[in-house]
Amino acid sequence: MLIMFLLLLVGSVSFVIFYLMHRTIHFFVFQRGHPAVHRDFGTRPQKVMVILGSGGHTAEALCLLERMDPEKYDPVVFVLAETDTTSEAKVRATNRKSLTEIKLLKIPRSREVRQSWLSTAWTTFYAIIYAFPVVYREKPNMILCNGPGTCIPVCLVAWFFTVIGYHRSILTFVESICRVKSLSLSGKILYFIADIFFVQYEGLSKKYPRSVFLGRLV
Repeated sequence: MLIMFLLLLVGSVSFVIFYLMHRTIHFFVFQRGHPAVHRDFGTRPQKVMVILGSGGHTAEALCLLERMDPEKYDPVVFVLAETDTTSEAKVRATNRKSLTEIKLLKIPRSREVRQSWLSTAWTTFYAIIYAFPVVYREKPNMILCNGPGTCIPVCLVAWFFTVIGYHRSILTFVESICRVKSLSLSGKILYFIADIFFVQYEGLSKKYPRSVFLGRLV
């Protein structure tokens, strides 16, 4: 019985690993940034999840949101760190007409200022656990972020759901206007899985060939 159980366990684990590897390869080869993922855009309103963060990230994110057509991108859901009170105040003060109901969802902060990198691994994992039910329930068509640490767990969970075929969220990353010569840490991580990766300086687009440069966006 023990041998049968171990064989069944090894077979099950091997199947899961093989399936995830297959889906991951399929994503990078066929799905990431492919025009087919945009087929519903323009035909019906798209639910957008906007990731907020301190240090100017929220102001830039709201500026990007103001430039998006509210008839095409609605409803809008905001995700922020549970200790981020300034971003919540900025969202409630926004003038976007479509935000008749402001929905704010909070998850633990991935990394505090001056937090050690060793402990950051744990807090990020903790934030990922909390991000799972958020993305699972909301099922956003598009995730818009510009570099706050909170975007890492949310985007990784959304990417995981895409890989396993549960739900497809288009990951749209807009690098901060502050990043002139190199990407932010969040940008370096999400550069490989984002469907659309915008930079705001032409030099960065030459350095990172997957990126898109359309001039200043904020």
